Amino acid sequence: MAPLSFLIVDDSKFVRHVAKGILDKLGFETSEADDGDTALVACEESMPDAILLDWNMPRMEGIDFMRELRQRPGGTSPKIIFCTANNEFEDVQLAITEGADEYIMKPFDEDIVRTKLEQVGLL
Repeated sequence: MAPLSFLIVDDSKFVRHVAKGILDKLGFETSEADDGDTALVACEESMPDAILLDWNMPRMEGIDFMRELRQRPGGTSPKIIFCTANNEFEDVQLAITEGADEYIMKPFDEDIVRTKLEQVGLL
């Protein structure tokens, strides 16, 4: 069985690097995008099984990317896990209401990522 694919969407190269290391170690096939526009193109080319999504990015914020993706063919299938330093309850609630499957606060580590992936059924 092929590994599940994970798209890491974050404007921070460092965060993408850390997330890639964790997800690779957990057995996922990873790809990266540095903003929502690039992520939409990546999803059109090959819809991932899951997306780790930053909220605050240039050009297209994570919440807008998610809303757009969820309207596209096949866009309801990826599990979306928001990953952000923004911990306002209203924002967490909005992300879940708009279609996110889970929420991770920055900074994160392997244990946190593993727990969230278990909660959404990816591990």
